[in-house]
Amino acid sequence: MAKKYNIKVKRLPKDPGPAAWNSILPKPQQYPALTDDIQADWVIVGGGFAGFAAARRLSQLVGRSESIVLLEAGSLADGPSGRNSGFMIDLPHELNSETYAGAHEHDLQQIRLNREAIRFAANMAEEFGMDRKVFDPCGKVTAAGSDKGVEHIESYRKHLETLGEAYQLRSAAEMKDWTGSDFYSQGLFTPGAVMIQPAAFVRQVAAGLSERVAIYEHSPVTAFELGDVHKLITPKGSVKAKGVILAVNGHVQSFGFFPRQLLHVFTFASMTRALSKDEVRRLGGAKDWGILPADPMGTTVRRSSDYAGSGDRIVIRNHATLNQTLEASGSNMKRAAMLQDRSFANRFPMLQGVDMEYRWGGRLCLSWNSMPAFGELENRVWSACCQNGLGTVKGTLSGMMAAEQAVLGSSDMLQAFLEHQQPKMLPPEPFLSLGANMTMRWKEWQAGIEL
Repeated sequence: MAKKYNIKVKRLPKDPGPAAWNSILPKPQQYPALTDDIQADWVIVGGGFAGFAAARRLSQLVGRSESIVLLEAGSLADGPSGRNSGFMIDLPHELNSETYAGAHEHDLQQIRLNREAIRFAANMAEEFGMDRKVFDPCGKVTAAGSDKGVEHIESYRKHLETLGEAYQLRSAAEMKDWTGSDFYSQGLFTPGAVMIQPAAFVRQVAAGLSERVAIYEHSPVTAFELGDVHKLITPKGSVKAKGVILAVNGHVQSFGFFPRQLLHVFTFASMTRALSKDEVRRLGGAKDWGILPADPMGTTVRRSSDYAGSGDRIVIRNHATLNQTLEASGSNMKRAAMLQDRSFANRFPMLQGVDMEYRWGGRLCLSWNSMPAFGELENRVWSACCQNGLGTVKGTLSGMMAAEQAVLGSSDMLQAFLEHQQPKMLPPEPFLSLGANMTMRWKEWQAGIEL
């Protein structure tokens, strides 16, 4: 018999600013709030990439013989899933590294797993009829605007060669033709990544699964009673179920799990208003593209052409802060806006006078040793959390794996995924937050013009 105890969820995360990728889309399909006491075989908490991957994989494994409920605290795609840069990256992308690279064998394993997650997402995109501008397997470009950035690219290029991965170097002239900007002196293209419109992707997956999965929005879990049958309590209802998957990234700590093991980092971004035809002409270049910075603390840039009436826009993403309260401050947002305006001006002087329509912050969850917060936490309660800054891919992967562990117990892919340690314990406060934020400010300064 399972031990019984109650968990009171300590807090709900707060996301600063609007989720721009969601805001620029037409009015979404809405799902009801949970207002009754219901029963299900499975409950998934969290309606992001991990939650919907878990729902999708569960539905494949159990068929229609078992019921699945998904609870989302807010509106779909208004949380972190609508606030990221929209890259699904197959190659090593270790944010704690100077050049994204990690240990050789670890990177080979991560590439294999990341590609399985991307294939899983691609299958959903095909089945649910997604437009190319929602799911575009176009590869990615890592780019540099300084000699130091070029050194980072060269180091990463050598690592890709040791891994046997294909790449192409792009000259300054090629970067200019592609982006319309004179800023970039070199780029490194790799073919395996996907660019997505993250909010549209999540919305369309939800619509595709809604006949099989009961989706509830505005239904945060406020308490959790564990026992032979678990009970999840929301403000106006509850769900009883034998199986629970927590797909809430860093918010898993609010349920009392992984204490002093998770880092709560906010990254910030700005999106322009829709460009006029004259501004599009002045910019030139390709209609859709994305750039990851050669320096992990540099600036990510995306240009997105009109999808569903959203207009041609540019996104600038940089600046990171550690906020262990799961809340970013007004001063965090103000500094991010200043840095992003400067980065935009450096890259697009021909677009002087173009204002930012949206500014926002998005939550990441990392661990000190870059390990996931994954596995069976209590009897029939699984965690698919801590994506270490790669929520689109690693969220998809952890959701898939949580479903497989819950239903199958084991699989070849799951065994490969489980070859990791637990998240490492963190230093005590206030040393953790002071040290981490000082380190990030120092690395931003070192990034120089790449920021």
